Amino acid sequence: MKLQFLGATKTVTGSKYLVSGGGAKILVDCGLFQGYKQLRLRNWQHLPIAPSSLDAVLLTHAHLDHSGYLPLLIKQGFSGKVYCTEATYDLCKILLPDSGHLQEEDAAYANRHGFSKHAPALPLYTQQDAEHALKSFSPVAFDTRVSVAGGLGAVWRHAGHILGAATVAIDDGATILTFSGDLGRSNDILMMPPVPIEHTDYLVVESTYGNRVHSDRDPMVPLGYAIRDTANRGGVVVIPSFAVGRAQSLLYYLHLLKESRAIPAVLPVYLDSPMAKDATAIYHKHRKDHRLTEQQCHAMCHAAQIINSVEESKALLQKRVPMVIIAASGMATGGRVLHHLKAFASNPRNTVIFVGHQAGGTRGASMVAGADTVKIHGELVPVRAQVLEIDNLSAHADSNEMLSWLAHFKMPPKKLFITHGEPEAAEALRARISQDLGWPCQVPEYGDVAEMGEEGKGVDDD
Repeated sequence: MKLQFLGATKTVTGSKYLVSGGGAKILVDCGLFQGYKQLRLRNWQHLPIAPSSLDAVLLTHAHLDHSGYLPLLIKQGFSGKVYCTEATYDLCKILLPDSGHLQEEDAAYANRHGFSKHAPALPLYTQQDAEHALKSFSPVAFDTRVSVAGGLGAVWRHAGHILGAATVAIDDGATILTFSGDLGRSNDILMMPPVPIEHTDYLVVESTYGNRVHSDRDPMVPLGYAIRDTANRGGVVVIPSFAVGRAQSLLYYLHLLKESRAIPAVLPVYLDSPMAKDATAIYHKHRKDHRLTEQQCHAMCHAAQIINSVEESKALLQKRVPMVIIAASGMATGGRVLHHLKAFASNPRNTVIFVGHQAGGTRGASMVAGADTVKIHGELVPVRAQVLEIDNLSAHADSNEMLSWLAHFKMPPKKLFITHGEPEAAEALRARISQDLGWPCQVPEYGDVAEMGEEGKGVDDD
C-alpha cells in the first residue's frame, strides 16, 4: 500500500488520506480545512487526484473536519461508496446539509452587506449538494471486516470521541494500516473509552493535544463557578459549541449542575442550534454506543429550551437577563453563535466560555489568546466580556491518554505517522513517543507520500 497525506498535516483540520493498493484508491476521511485563510483556500483547490478515480471513501467520524468536503468531492465526480458506522451516517445526515445551508446563508449575507471581496460571494457547496451526497453512504457495523474496493478491506472499532467515531484498520491481506481518527478519553462523561488495539503494521495517529495534559479537575467545578458568577452580576454566558458531541456533554453537565444546585435551577438555558437538537436525538437512538442510561439521556435531551427559528434566535439577542446560550460553532467560525458574540461580547458583565480545541486562525483561538476585537460579518467587535477556556471538557485524548492507548500494542508498528495537530503539538507527541516508547515516528508534510514496507525510505515529498 501507498499513503499520501492530503490534509491534517501540522493542522487539526482538513483530514484526508489517500491510500493506494490492492488495485484500488480510497480516501480515508474527507474533511474541510478551517482556521487560517491559507488553509481555507485549500477547500477551493482541486485535489491532486481526480475524484472520479477514487473507488471509495472511509470516514472515521462525522465532524466536518473529517467529512465536510464530501459534497464537493461528489460534485466533482466521485461516484463510489462512502463507508462509515451507522451513527456516523445518522450524524452526517444533519451535519452535511447544515454545512451547505450555512455556506449559502453566509454567502447571501456577504452579498447583502457587501463585505466580501468576491462579487458575488459563492458557497463552497449547497444544501442540495450535501443532500445528494448522502445517497452515496453505505453504513457498516463495528468490528466487522468489510471489503471496500479491489483487494482492500477495513474494520471500524470504537474510538470514543463522539457517537459513531471509529479507528479504521485497512488491510490488503498482508499489511495493516490503521488510522486513529480522533481518539476519545478514558473518562468521558458520555462516550466509552477507545477500544485498545494490539497490532498494526503502520499507524496514523492524531495529536490535537499532543503537547498538553488535561486538568484532572472535574470540569463541572469551573463551569458551574463561571455560570454562577456571571449570573450574579446580571450577565449572559455564551458557549460556542460543536453541535455534535460537545453540545450533548454540556447539556448533561448543565443538568447535573442544576440538579446539585451548583447553579440556579431557574436559570434559563437555551440551545440555539437546530442541528445540535437533532444530534441529541441521535444520541438517544444509539444509546448502546455511549454511557448514558435511558433516564440520563432523557435528562440531557430536556436540559435546555430549544431555539428553532431564526426569529427565536434573534429574540435572544434582545434579552438582558442572566441566561446561558449554547450555540454552534465551537470555534466561532460560523453559525448562530456569531450573532450572539456580536450582541454580548462587548459587555464586561457577560462571559464567553470555550470548551474545545480552537484551531489556529479561528475567532475562538483569537479570543482565547486575549484579542481585544474580533471581526464578525465584516465588522470589528470589541471583546470586553470575560473569556474563559475549559479544555478538560475536550473529547480528544491528551498526551498521557494517547500514550496509554498506544501501550496496548503488543509490538511497535513499523512506522507511526503523527497528524491532526498544530506543529508544536505534533512534534511534542513525536518526541514523547520516540523517547518513552522508542518507536519510529515522524510528522509528515502536506502532500508527502509513504510506501508501506519501505521503512528505510521514510516519507517522500516528490
